[in-house]
Amino acid sequence: MRRCFAIARREFGSFFATPVAYVYLSIFLVLSSVLTFFVGDFYHRGQADLLPYFSFHPWLYLLLVPAFAMRTWAEERKAGTIELLMSLPVSVGEAVVGKFLACWLILALALMMTTPLWLTVNYLGNPDNGVIVAAYIGSWLMGGAFLAISICVSALTRNQVVAFIVAVIMCAVFVVSGFEMVLDIFRSWASNTIIDTVASLSFLTHFDTMSRGVLAADDIVYFLLVITVWLYACSIIVDENRAA
Repeated sequence: MRRCFAIARREFGSFFATPVAYVYLSIFLVLSSVLTFFVGDFYHRGQADLLPYFSFHPWLYLLLVPAFAMRTWAEERKAGTIELLMSLPVSVGEAVVGKFLACWLILALALMMTTPLWLTVNYLGNPDNGVIVAAYIGSWLMGGAFLAISICVSALTRNQVVAFIVAVIMCAVFVVSGFEMVLDIFRSWASNTIIDTVASLSFLTHFDTMSRGVLAADDIVYFLLVITVWLYACSIIVDENRAA
């Protein structure tokens, strides 16, 4: 595990050695604020909560996370530095987890930088801060799921633009799978078990309860399972690319 953290420190530092992390954090802060106050009608709702803020997170992550994660492995392959990384005394799995942890920590930093919104809602009213904490935890877990998918896709190609487009499509599948228009496609031929399974894959389904303050075990396990499965797939892809 120490090697994972060593890779994470290396990657975390490399993000801030370039404008990537700063641009990502700035865009996240600006967009989340604009969507909360203007689109979400924060002040006119007359409720002391952060639901307008968290309701836009799946859609923010759908675009921002793939854009942020597209360089993780694609850049390594394009620049030829993946051979140097693999020459270090670390396994492929440790390298994959290390890169993921670095990105996940930056996502956590982005969420922490929005705490002025939390202070604002406490100044304006008396919110249930337990609900807000649960929503932050849920958002971070969901963001980790978006990251794992995007990092795995990044390992498939040397082209960052291709990695971004494919990652957005893959993440969108997990976002919209619970929509009625999507489920209607399955209702004409699939059993209720299949329909329920497709609906349960939606990030929105699991995050919605978390954003309302309910940290159910099945929702937490779902996001952790998505992260684990996609990071494992990423390890297999990186290992095969190295062998090739």
